[in-house]
Amino acid sequence: MLSRSSFTSLVVGVFAVYVAHTCWVMYGIVYTRPCPAAAGGGGGGGGAAGCVWPYLARRPKLQLSVYTTTRSNIGAESNIDLVLNVEDFDIESKFERTVNVSVPKKTRNNGTLYAYIFLHHAGILPWRDGKQVHIVSPLTTYMVPKPEEINLLTGESTTQQIEAEKQTSALDEPVSHWRSRLTLNVMVEDFVFDGSSLPADVHRYMKMVQLGKTVHYLPILFIDQLSNRVKDLMVINRSTTELPLTVSYDKISLGKLRFWIHMQDAVYSLQQFGFSEKDADEVKGIFVDTNLYFLALTFFVAAFHLLFDFLAFKNDISFWKKKRSMIGMSTKAVLWRCFSTVVIFLFLLDEQTSLLVLIPAGIGAVIELWKVKKALKMTIKWQGLRPKIQFGTYNDSEKKTEEYDTQAMKYLSYLLYPLCIGGAGYSLLNVKYKSWYSWLINSFVNGVYAFGFLFMLPQLFVNYKMKSVAHLPWKAFTYKAFNTFIDDIFAFIITMPTSHRLACFRDDVVFLVYLYQRWLYPVDKSRVNEYGESYEEKPKKKAHRE
Repeated sequence: MLSRSSFTSLVVGVFAVYVAHTCWVMYGIVYTRPCPAAAGGGGGGGGAAGCVWPYLARRPKLQLSVYTTTRSNIGAESNIDLVLNVEDFDIESKFERTVNVSVPKKTRNNGTLYAYIFLHHAGILPWRDGKQVHIVSPLTTYMVPKPEEINLLTGESTTQQIEAEKQTSALDEPVSHWRSRLTLNVMVEDFVFDGSSLPADVHRYMKMVQLGKTVHYLPILFIDQLSNRVKDLMVINRSTTELPLTVSYDKISLGKLRFWIHMQDAVYSLQQFGFSEKDADEVKGIFVDTNLYFLALTFFVAAFHLLFDFLAFKNDISFWKKKRSMIGMSTKAVLWRCFSTVVIFLFLLDEQTSLLVLIPAGIGAVIELWKVKKALKMTIKWQGLRPKIQFGTYNDSEKKTEEYDTQAMKYLSYLLYPLCIGGAGYSLLNVKYKSWYSWLINSFVNGVYAFGFLFMLPQLFVNYKMKSVAHLPWKAFTYKAFNTFIDDIFAFIITMPTSHRLACFRDDVVFLVYLYQRWLYPVDKSRVNEYGESYEEKPKKKAHRE
């Protein structure tokens, strides 16, 4: 059976292999091996066998046309509307244009509207150009609209509820939304591919033509789906006849194109696994709103966050699993951490926060509930279908700790309770909520975020009275501290409530206070620890076994 240290080493080893493998995969994505035979073939494609040459190297005059239709397939120009036409299309020049799009009756009745984007030779209709490339994208999607927020005392709403939501369906049912942005890219590098080893990700976007003795690939047209954000969606109602569509274009390199294709596929996979449009939108925000180099740093930071999360949970569980005594441990602090963790989880759930934040919060809440059971020495016995809860007894040393704990909570309550009640009353009068439950959870969580660090004071007070910090789970604390500093970075990357973002920085201060107490009260190695053993006894026990 593996010891704890060897198991941790195994986990760290697996993590190192995972990071190395990820770096190798990322390198394989952004770097594409060019055709070896093209080295001396010249830019015109001098007949090098097995090479696929870029058609754009011929510098053709191109035109960009955007059409809309309610059909997923079109064969001619019937039943389609031209919404944008760029005659002298320069693939090197970025642009952004906003046009008004007519919304057919079928689309207004929860139907779908498609955009067909053609890149073809100037002066020739797309369906008459044998060397045109096109791509299709739906301009509509289905999503449950955000519930209306009202003042719970007066009934006054924050905004007027869109009439379409009442006409089309109930608030808990998805309704048709308009994608108001369409972002296009063309791969502009004159890259010569090796025909025998075309990258699978780019291959599906390529269209080949035979020109003389050489094979060319037509311009690679790409729709950036990651730029379609929830904040840009507009509800479609039955009275709407026109909606704005912002079409933007920018060139893209081959490496970034391949990376973007993989990221879009990853987001699509998440949606297939049950991620909602809003959850997927949080992931999109990480890619779209972040610099590419900073994004690479974020990947490594997220990997280390996952490792430290695992090690913190493991050491915390290991510490509490072996713990038999509550000497030096503040029971009130344990109860408060459990209450605050559960409240934060319910708040994040009510706010429909990203699963990236919600899942770790849920796991943490379960662990805190288990720790309360250990701290209160609870045992649950079943009498048929009815559970019977029994509490254990405390010894004299534990009772002394409980006295310090109660004394600290007495002084703390004079400050904390008026602040929490006053904050809840103020928010009821001045802030609008979806329901009374939403107000209750927000009031609790605001108290947790704003004054939660005060509940760390009982443990600090117990440490001060006992002049010791040896009873605390320092390994778990250390891993949690690393994660706290990582959370400071994520606070600017992942969308989360402002109060949750500020709490990340508050935790830094709390940990620094614990570090100061650890320096102030060094560990006495002759003192018996929480497991009933001392450091000086350990070598003797080892010698006795030998």
